[in-house]
Amino acid sequence: MTEGSHVLDRARVALDDDFLRAAVRFTADRLRTKKYAATESLGRWEDWRSRGQQIRSHTVAHLDYYLGQFADNVTQAGGNVQFAADAGEASQMVLDIIQAKQAKSVVKSKSMVSEEIGINHVLEAAAVEVVETDLGEYIVQLAKETPSHIIIPAIHKNRQQIKDLFTAAGGENLTTDTKTLAGFARRTMRKKFLEADVGITGCNFAIAESGSIVLFTNEGNADMVTNLPQTHIVLMGMERLLPTFADLEVMANLLPRSATGQNITTYMSVLTGPGRANDHDGARELHIIVLDNGRSNQLADAKMKEVLNCIRCGACLNVCPVYRQIGGHAYGSVYPGPIGAVLSPVLNQGEQYADLPYASSLCGACSEACPVKIPIHDMLVYLRQRNVERGWVKPAERTAFKGFAFVFAKAGRYKLAMKTARMGQGPLVRDGHIEAKIGPLKGWTAGRNAPTLAKQSFREMWDSLQRELKATAREPGGTGK
Repeated sequence: MTEGSHVLDRARVALDDDFLRAAVRFTADRLRTKKYAATESLGRWEDWRSRGQQIRSHTVAHLDYYLGQFADNVTQAGGNVQFAADAGEASQMVLDIIQAKQAKSVVKSKSMVSEEIGINHVLEAAAVEVVETDLGEYIVQLAKETPSHIIIPAIHKNRQQIKDLFTAAGGENLTTDTKTLAGFARRTMRKKFLEADVGITGCNFAIAESGSIVLFTNEGNADMVTNLPQTHIVLMGMERLLPTFADLEVMANLLPRSATGQNITTYMSVLTGPGRANDHDGARELHIIVLDNGRSNQLADAKMKEVLNCIRCGACLNVCPVYRQIGGHAYGSVYPGPIGAVLSPVLNQGEQYADLPYASSLCGACSEACPVKIPIHDMLVYLRQRNVERGWVKPAERTAFKGFAFVFAKAGRYKLAMKTARMGQGPLVRDGHIEAKIGPLKGWTAGRNAPTLAKQSFREMWDSLQRELKATAREPGGTGK
């Protein structure tokens, strides 16, 4: 996030980028349309959502038990589990493992948790080469950016920009042909896979009853990351658990359909412990780092607890009218869109992301799209309320709402205020609406015309309407009442 910047400032920059807006809208519409088709073909989608909500809520409610069960089963399977309180602690754990192996090269599969803790920067500062192997993540890594979408990280890049990034990275004079660009990435990744000392992945889900981790991918790169290097590190948010494999069946239907509109993801890899002595492939060491980083603070908050139910599908981004206009980077966080506007403020202390809950129309489309029924729009309202209670609002806003409360406390004050406003709006009215870009109207009229106050309010019309109604009733054919 740019120091001192506000989501409105970043949004204005995004709104001036015509390519970004077109690319985001196109991709969001495409993903949303595919999701509708995939969910309709499954049938009883609301029943699947309800079951997903039940599983996630039950798991979060008993998180301590399932974390203990998971850790025990990982250990029994030959793996190692560490619990990290925050991003710094998790990064140090990763660095300690890599330095103990004297590793110099790392390959990564797509992981939002690794973005959250900034592990790439930590390892690069320690002279360790880190390469993202997901194509979209590789592109944004070369651009030194964060993902602009949870599922499609490089949604904001065109082929010319990608070609320039690949040319600079590989020294080849490439073209913008898709096959040429994909071929360069494939050749680069194969070399990195074979050279890597350590592989790092995220974790879509972890199965408590077996100590397994589950990875969903469409490129197959996660299988290479987990099988070719001799050491595998998993970065896992503490809430990513499922009690049983039966619960995984539900999520395997919900996640791909909600994320990319697929009936099933191309690759679903389930790993239990490190490779055995007689296995022909597989890492010989498995280290799982379970990250808190503010998550446990939500367990005691009844209004925010359900945010931990999130399965990181990105469906809320694809329906959000704000995200589709400004893209992901305007949120200033690794988690963009509606879920990012909730997650970022609750996972981070202080006012850094306090502005994000206002980047919403509160239309509720995000909550309707969520496959596990997280009430995202209610959480956004709650976070706005919390900002007010903590004093994290501008003095002008506090003054305005105090004035609003004063006026609406008495009917006489309200009537007087409306009469005054009708007279005061005169110089601003043009052709029946207000276009003036001044004062508090500026935010509205910059993009649309503001309506004028009616010459007579409904309350003021009520007496005459009642007289008219009674007169009509007395006429022949009236009700006589």
